[in-house]
Amino acid sequence: MHNPLVSILIPFKNTEDFIIDCLESIIKQTYTHWELLIVDDNSTDSSFSMVETIAQKDNRIKLLKNSGNGIIDGLQLAFKESTGEFITRMDSDDTMHRNKLEILSNNLLNNGKGHVALGMVNYFSAEGIKAGYKSYEIWLNGLTQNGTNYSEIYKECVIPSPCWMIHREDLIACNGFNPNIYPEDYDLAFRFYKHHFKCIPCDVVLHDWRDYSHRTSRTNEHYAENHFIPLKLDYFLELDFNPKKTLVVWGAGNKGKFIAKSLIEKNMPFEWVCDNPKKIGKDIYGKILRPFNYLETIHNTQSIITVANKKDQKEIRYYLDNLNMMSIEDYVFFC
Repeated sequence: MHNPLVSILIPFKNTEDFIIDCLESIIKQTYTHWELLIVDDNSTDSSFSMVETIAQKDNRIKLLKNSGNGIIDGLQLAFKESTGEFITRMDSDDTMHRNKLEILSNNLLNNGKGHVALGMVNYFSAEGIKAGYKSYEIWLNGLTQNGTNYSEIYKECVIPSPCWMIHREDLIACNGFNPNIYPEDYDLAFRFYKHHFKCIPCDVVLHDWRDYSHRTSRTNEHYAENHFIPLKLDYFLELDFNPKKTLVVWGAGNKGKFIAKSLIEKNMPFEWVCDNPKKIGKDIYGKILRPFNYLETIHNTQSIITVANKKDQKEIRYYLDNLNMMSIEDYVFFC
């Protein structure tokens, strides 16, 4: 049976409290044909020496020093030094279930190139998981179970950043990690989507995703919401916007205003609707806000919906369904 080498890429910085657990979970994998390219991103704690001690006992672990700065530079270096047929990423503060590499590699083997293998995730924290993270976990796992991850790609990142595996040639084809675009995990998800890599359904939890107050996604400016919207908008305009349709922005909160302003700066015409009676009829950035049912008077529309309230989203989706509108083709939720 074909037994491909799996390259695991890990950039790390100051994770001395967690990195031993991470490495032990890799060493205990039921699938043993792997190499670990682990890159120290200028740590100032003892995490480098801790990894070095373990690497001296296992020749599958290659410890590197980041010649640049940040996660993307670390991933680029790790990938450059890797030799595996299959590529996966891991976070230094998380842990793998023992069968993670086995299941992901088998799914990739069974489906071939042009696919990305995914696993379900479990958030955990010493302080307990906040409702927002639990909601994200449930939403993400629901998509992964069915392999329908791309169906809501404009809402949030639909690929679990430390729980995917792909053929080396496919990662090269989509130019993964090469542009310095943050957040890099969301950008990579869009690259998979752009290249039509099919998501392989998986109904097994394979990864424990640690949350804590100083994790990178909580503290780094590149993971702030205002960095997500330009990324979403640029990919939407490139991949899914239909210039034959009338573009509509739905919602006049901070996200709606940000998108409207961005479209004006791009000299892109659009209509603007909302369901807030206090804002209907107002002039913002030279655009008059219309009531949401104004949508029915416009021929052939494609809406960017920026309403975040879950109950309101359900009502909006019901309304659009009654108008026989289709997701992506006629509307996308940006939150």
